Parts: sequence; structure tokens; C-alpha cells
Amino acid sequence: MKTAIINGVIIAPDAIVKGKVLVLEDGTIAGITVSVPAGAHVIDAEGRFVSPGFIDMHTHGAGGADFMDGTVEAYLTAARIHARHGTTLLFPTTLTSTNEALFDSLSTYEKALALSGKDGSAFGGMHLEGPYFAPEMAGAQDPRYLRDPQPEDYIGILDRTRHIARWSFAPERPGSPQFAAELKKRGIVSSIGHTNATFADCDVAFNAGCSLMTHFYSCMSTITRRNAYRYAGVIEYGYWQDGMDIEIIADGIHVPEDLLKLVVKIKGIGQIALVTDSMRAAGMPEGPSILGGLEGGQEVIVEGGVAKLPDRSAFAGSVATADRLVRTMVREGGVALEDAVRMATANPARIMGLDKCKGRLEAGYDADIVIFDEDICIYNTIIKGKEIYVNSSLIFPWPKRPWQ
Repeated sequence: MKTAIINGVIIAPDAIVKGKVLVLEDGTIAGITVSVPAGAHVIDAEGRFVSPGFIDMHTHGAGGADFMDGTVEAYLTAARIHARHGTTLLFPTTLTSTNEALFDSLSTYEKALALSGKDGSAFGGMHLEGPYFAPEMAGAQDPRYLRDPQPEDYIGILDRTRHIARWSFAPERPGSPQFAAELKKRGIVSSIGHTNATFADCDVAFNAGCSLMTHFYSCMSTITRRNAYRYAGVIEYGYWQDGMDIEIIADGIHVPEDLLKLVVKIKGIGQIALVTDSMRAAGMPEGPSILGGLEGGQEVIVEGGVAKLPDRSAFAGSVATADRLVRTMVREGGVALEDAVRMATANPARIMGLDKCKGRLEAGYDADIVIFDEDICIYNTIIKGKEIYVNSSLIFPWPKRPWQ
């Protein structure tokens, strides 16, 4: 059966289209037409925007669940919450931990994968965040498990599963260039993060295969002075290197309004991906929470729309959802809606090697679609042509807060 989405403002790849019909068939997009095919199931967008589904390359959880909890239900719970906010594809992200905890999460992912996309966001592969980070840039990562990349360690992890899609690490640590080369050989996206690297370190990493920077501005070096001389850091390299993509936590807090505008002006729309970096408190009331697994995780406090360490010395992950990212980029970043959508759809699809099937409303692409109003409030989430979330009355589980 075909599905026709009518009365929508369609955010197509090269234009915003009004007065047309988006037709879906067999889980893919059949095309944009002028009429409803005979016998098609009709979804009335009622004048709202029709967009590609949001893709979140970096999320640790939501709805009280974390991907380090080690249960299938934790994976599915987080996916359901993210789907309510327009995410159709996500990449579950780990934290620095013991290898035993990491292997448990990888094994759980394989079990959850078969159930993904049915009533929550689909899974695109695992993103390993750590453990090869700079201690002085660890942020909320547990310093007990930080170490340098050694073949006897990372080869064992890589051989454990075929579902690792991305790995974030600090390129200045001993062994990092060889590690990046191994990731490139296996087709895994390598990303610079939690790092005190110099400009030169980043250039070595880029030439070894690093093509992305993890949560730009968060836990990364900038200009420093050593023996009176200035040295450029990771942020400067990210701006300078045209071939380097960056992701930003566009909640307006991790990257405030002035920096959002600066990033857009210098880096350009085409090389920015919006990510939530959300922890389990996303979609939950504010108050105490836990970063990482329920067993062995770190206590944090959520207040003012962000998670913080208990002493409030640093942020401890985001509680953002994808709709908030798009809304923030429009309201505070000053970008057009279609550009904000691109940063949440087509750009992450390209970065993760999925740009032939995800991130665009174009014939032949997967029918992953979200329908939202001018405030980026989600009404419908569709994955592979199936409506998995409908919220025509916009009933929120908790009172809507200003940053949502």
C-alpha cells in the first residue's frame, strides 16, 4: 500500500515545496507528486513542515535509560523517547569504562538491533566514546579507565563486533595515528574528542583518517602558550581544515548563541552536524541523575536544561533532544529552517556514509520522515514508511519548559 502525505510544507533537498504530495511505498520515498495515488493511505500534515527524519550521531540515552545499562529495554526505552522528538536514526554511544562493561553494551546492542525502529528510533551502529582520551580533557568521562590506544586492546574490541560505526579518541595520545589508520581500514568513522592536541597533532590525525570532531568546543584545546610561544589547538584546526566535519551540541548551553553564530559563519552549513550527546535524563524531570550505567555510573545533577557534575564545575552531558537542536539553531543560531534541518539530517547521513539512503526526501531514499510545526513541535515520526509516533494533541509527559 502507498502512503500519501498531503497539505505539508515539504523540505526537499533543493527547495521548500508547497501544494504537493509526498508519496511513500514499500518503506521508501516514491516521489513528490501533484495528486494522491488511488487507494493510498493519507496522512494530513495540516500545513505543517514535512522533513527528513532527524539523525543523532551521538547519544548516550534518554527516558531514564542509558546504553551502558546493559539491557535491551534500556536501548528501546531511549529509542522511544528520541522518536517522540523526531529522531528516526540514532547511534548509541558508550562511555569510558572497563572492557567488560563495553563488551556487555556491544552484546546488548546486537540483541536490541533486531527490535529497533518498530516503536522507537532505529539504530545505525555503535559510537564508542573513549577510553583513549586526554586525562586533562576527560570532562565527565571516568578517569579510572582512561588509557592510550594499543593494538592488543583495540584490535580485541574491533574484532568483537561488526557494529562499531564510529570511535572518538584523543589524537595526541601515543599510538593514535596507527589506531586511526586501523579504523579507516575497517570503514569506521574516526573522530577527535576529549583532547588536548595541538594543531600539528590534528593534522597528523587527519592524514591518518580522522574526518570528524566530537562535540566541538567541548573538552578540546584552543590556543595555548608554551615557553612564551603560542600554539594553535584543536578548535583552530577544526576551523582551518576544510575536510574536517564537526558536530555541535546545539542546546544553546554547551555552545551558546554567539558561538553558534561563529561556527556557522566560519565552518558553513554543509560541515556541521547537530547532536544531542544526551544522557539518561533527556525527556525526564530535572533533579539528580546518573551518567553512564546504573551500576558504576557517575552522579550528576540536572538543572537549567543541562546536566552538571555535582560540584557544578563542568557539564556532564546534555538533556537535549533533536527537536530542541533544530529549534535552537533557528532561534539562536540565526539559520534558516531548511539549513537547520540539513544539519540534523543530510549532513550526519553523509558523515556516517548513509547519504545514498538517508537524510533526504527524494525518490529511492528511506521513508524516514518527521512532521512538525513552526515551533518544531513533533506531530508524526515515520520510519521506513511506518508511523511509529503520532501526537496530534501535543500532550507532553511533563510541563513544557522554556528550553524545550
